[in-house]
Amino acid sequence: MWRTLKHIGHTHRRKLIATFTLVGLENLLMLAYPIFGGWAINAVIAGNVGRALLYALVVLIMWLIGAARRSLDTRTFTRIYTQIAVPVVLEQRSRDVPHSAVTARVALSREFVSFFEEHLPIAASSLVSIFGACIMLLAIEPWVGVFAIVILLTFLRFLPHFAAASEHLYYRLNNRLEQDNHYIKDGSDRQLWQHYSLVARLRVLISNREAVGYLSVGVAMSLLFGFAFILMTLKGYGSAGHIYAVSTYLWMFAMSLDDVPRLVEQYSNLQDISRRVQVGESDDHVSLNLHQEQT
Repeated sequence: MWRTLKHIGHTHRRKLIATFTLVGLENLLMLAYPIFGGWAINAVIAGNVGRALLYALVVLIMWLIGAARRSLDTRTFTRIYTQIAVPVVLEQRSRDVPHSAVTARVALSREFVSFFEEHLPIAASSLVSIFGACIMLLAIEPWVGVFAIVILLTFLRFLPHFAAASEHLYYRLNNRLEQDNHYIKDGSDRQLWQHYSLVARLRVLISNREAVGYLSVGVAMSLLFGFAFILMTLKGYGSAGHIYAVSTYLWMFAMSLDDVPRLVEQYSNLQDISRRVQVGESDDHVSLNLHQEQT
């Protein structure tokens, strides 16, 4: 999988560097804005209009960079997909691969582009937000930061098992998706019902795993928020800006950690797809590993 992604990244490196430079700027501003927000709240309490307006300027800059990144995204990733999809079809035709498998694999190859367009920016933002929030919490509320790190290490402990189970489910699901056209064209009523019932059951199992991950993060975050607010209450009132900054970094940590189960699911899917559709390194053509189809 990484060889495939490396090839795509090398072939389109200039477009991707421009896109991810904007992603990096977005992440840096996202990490800094709670501090500016805290200053703005304290400025409002103190009656300082100039300092209060600084927060509005930071928000405007964040949205300008975000708009530029989204505009560049569409141009970059639609072109990349075109340069992947056409060679996939041509290579499959030359190997006399069944039409149903070709159709499915062209659709699956879109996941490589989605990795760069959606999953990699989310993963980068999540990593920056998770570790950045921990660092900032250690700086402004050390014991809350320590508790956040304990929660993070606990989830990392179970991550490999979660990823392995997800990869097995996507292996079974993608096997079925490759056979869609076959069943549509030649399947009996009974075979069609069995096929789509199994596809539905596999999707439900994947969704259930994501829901369990979501619930686990929620339970952990309720403990973290409770600990943080009890600690700040017992320490006594500091400033409104400080409470706002702590609360925002807690939410940043929580929302980014919540992205992890979905990212693991996408990673597992991409691992399986990479065994079916691989971008080669010669002549910018696509070579495919013919995956044994299983019912």
